[in-house]
Amino acid sequence: MDDQWTRRVWPPAEEESPPSGQAPTRPYGVPGGPPRSSTPSTPPRWPTRPYGGREPDRNPTEESLTGLYGAPVAERSQSGRPAWPSLGLESPEPEDDLPPSARRYRAPETPPRPMPRWLRRLLVGGLALVCSAAVIGAVVVTVLNRAESAPPTVVHDQIAGVSYTLPPEWREGVVAPVTGFTSAAARGDSATVMARPGDRVDPPNLRSAVIDLSDLYTQLLLHGDKVEVLDDRAVTVGGRPGHTRAVRAEYTDVVNEPAFMRVTLLTRPDGGSTVLLGLAHPDRPQSRAEIEGLMWGAR
Repeated sequence: MDDQWTRRVWPPAEEESPPSGQAPTRPYGVPGGPPRSSTPSTPPRWPTRPYGGREPDRNPTEESLTGLYGAPVAERSQSGRPAWPSLGLESPEPEDDLPPSARRYRAPETPPRPMPRWLRRLLVGGLALVCSAAVIGAVVVTVLNRAESAPPTVVHDQIAGVSYTLPPEWREGVVAPVTGFTSAAARGDSATVMARPGDRVDPPNLRSAVIDLSDLYTQLLLHGDKVEVLDDRAVTVGGRPGHTRAVRAEYTDVVNEPAFMRVTLLTRPDGGSTVLLGLAHPDRPQSRAEIEGLMWGAR
């Protein structure tokens, strides 16, 4: 077995021929001439590698493992030089197990993970809500700007000899001639102000005239079970002296809410007077403030 591993591998050994009477042969079985003398005149030459390369100096230990001609054996290290010369076609580094298109362009990338359906629905719903809020906000801002830019309504009552500016959300109305009032304005059904001309009244008699008017309209319009006087004082509106009186009517039933009424009497330069009547039902602070603001701004 040891002889088999120590034998040369290439070129293959030829079977030994039986001894004959011919002359001895040279290596590889080539017939030769007379036998060499025991003392050659020139030193022996080692066989060369393929392609004419010179065989390097051998180590006795390595020669015992590789054989005479350096043939590879199982124990020879694999880290040595290659058996055949390199032609420069080998890849500098091992290639990945990829198709040619991937080596030319790049390796295929993993597709992105799709967005969950619930998240898409949430985003669509949120976008729709934002758009709706933006549209509603734009409409509200437009309406408010138009309301602010529009000049306030001014009622000119030539018969009563007075002009007054309406608060926001108030509209000029129409009154029946039988009531004696010549102009009116209201905010829905909750607050109303009316004006009419009055009789000639001297300034010292303004309070007594206002008390008579207040008692009259309380009986005609309020019909309250309990009437309370809230204000009774002299005023000057638009440079015109006058007097005002305010009352609050309450009801014992549970259906009717309390009502508010204010009567203001103003003198006129021609000797006559102007009667302003304000009503609010139910009685609310906003309605009171709007009625008083309208009356104090009359001219």
